[in-house]
Amino acid sequence: MSLQQFMNEAISPWMKQDGPDSDIVLSSRIRLARNFSHYPFPMIAAEESLEEILNFFKEKFEHQSFRDYNDFEIVKMRELQPVEKRVLVEKHLVSPHLAEKSEHSATLISQNEQVSIMINEEDHIRIQIYFPGFQLDRALAQASQLDDWLEEKIDYAFDEKRGYLTACPTNVGTGMRASVMMHLPALSMTHQINRMTPAINQLGLVVRGIYGEGSESVGNIFQISNQITLGKSEEDIVEDLHSVVKQLIDQERRAREALMNRSGIQLEDRIFRSYGVLMNSRIIESKEAAKCLSDLRLGIDLNLIDHIPQSILNELMILTQPGFLQQYAKATLTPEERDIRRASLIRERLQLEHEE
Repeated sequence: MSLQQFMNEAISPWMKQDGPDSDIVLSSRIRLARNFSHYPFPMIAAEESLEEILNFFKEKFEHQSFRDYNDFEIVKMRELQPVEKRVLVEKHLVSPHLAEKSEHSATLISQNEQVSIMINEEDHIRIQIYFPGFQLDRALAQASQLDDWLEEKIDYAFDEKRGYLTACPTNVGTGMRASVMMHLPALSMTHQINRMTPAINQLGLVVRGIYGEGSESVGNIFQISNQITLGKSEEDIVEDLHSVVKQLIDQERRAREALMNRSGIQLEDRIFRSYGVLMNSRIIESKEAAKCLSDLRLGIDLNLIDHIPQSILNELMILTQPGFLQQYAKATLTPEERDIRRASLIRERLQLEHEE
């Protein structure tokens, strides 16, 4: 897949697949932080060392394949325009931190965009793999195999007592962040998510926004991930997260059922009003669009709307972000111009479903 395809296609191929509990869990992700044993961490490494690491990945792994992940392509941040970096962030292929670092940082992306290996971010290596729906165990198994594949050619920084050594002490140990992206509109409407968050934090987990640390929740989408990486195995961490996410799934389903039983007509009115806004607006800000798309997705999941695919939330939440809007326009847009184009794009996309 070429860089242009990465930029032009809002939905990564893996996101078009169905997964378990996909009415609530949008995706499962495993991220592993790793470092070379014989190089300083990126924040203190000399530029020559960082360039050596970048060249190493290009030589050893570009255009290679591993199992179902074919034709890895390296994308160097210094070769991208600001809007192109933003698109990669919006697709969750790179972190905002990596996009800000440009001179010696890059990402190695599989053809189906399911695997992204960030190079010279906070650590030398950040392996991340995504699966649709609730598939943490499968994601962990695949991430471990990818980790072994890299380790055949890389001597990792590892300590027998501490585990994998990382730039940030909070990642020492397994170096793993397991996370799920969840759509929780009913728990948000009933304000239950606010009461649940402190309890989740006490279990060593954290609730964040759509782009992870430092980001806010938009469109009732929340990222749930582990905080503890030291003193537990990867399997134990995933098991703990799995248990909490399963409870959230059950709570969300019960909240949806209660809303339908108690306030069914009001809920339907909210959903179809949001649908009307999306179908008819000529200008719409990103937060309003996210709220309306969340309502539309809820209507689809509750079988109130049956002619629009479930994947519409994933697709339009990415497609209507500032980077993608400007990428499609091939121009830098003012906030008002983005709001106008966002409304137009949503109308055109939803109209396609009516025509089919």
